[in-house]
Amino acid sequence: MGKEIERKFLVASTDYREMAKGTHYKQGYLNSQKERVVRVRTIDQVGFMTVKGITKGATRLEYEYEIPAKDADELLDLLCEQPIIEKHRYKVKMDDFVWEIDEFHGENEGLTVAEIELKHEGQQFPKPDWIGEEVTGDPKYYNSNLIANPYKNW
Repeated sequence: MGKEIERKFLVASTDYREMAKGTHYKQGYLNSQKERVVRVRTIDQVGFMTVKGITKGATRLEYEYEIPAKDADELLDLLCEQPIIEKHRYKVKMDDFVWEIDEFHGENEGLTVAEIELKHEGQQFPKPDWIGEEVTGDPKYYNSNLIANPYKNW
């Protein structure tokens, strides 16, 4: 069984850009209900399908599989809920942790969030100066909710 334990934060500055190169992500949702999210994404030219369960605290079930990029592109264009999420992701390694910082584009331009994946909910981790307010558990920051209520409408 796959499990994801992560905490999410707003970002206070762009200093992280000096530590990593951004990668283009394009993702959409075949199902964005909170009980079972089904996501399709491309990372550069590689496709993935991910199924996630409901979040409890900072934890939820997660299963991810690589799929052909052509299939992912067709699903994104023809079947996914709109709008599609586009973003650049920066991965910054600190100690034994990796911060994933997402700069959103399109309907969510101006929103930047950082996530850190943990082994257990109480695990301590380094918090860089560019990390701001914690938004773990706030549904408006879930990528799957950014299609129904994009950042530009807040």
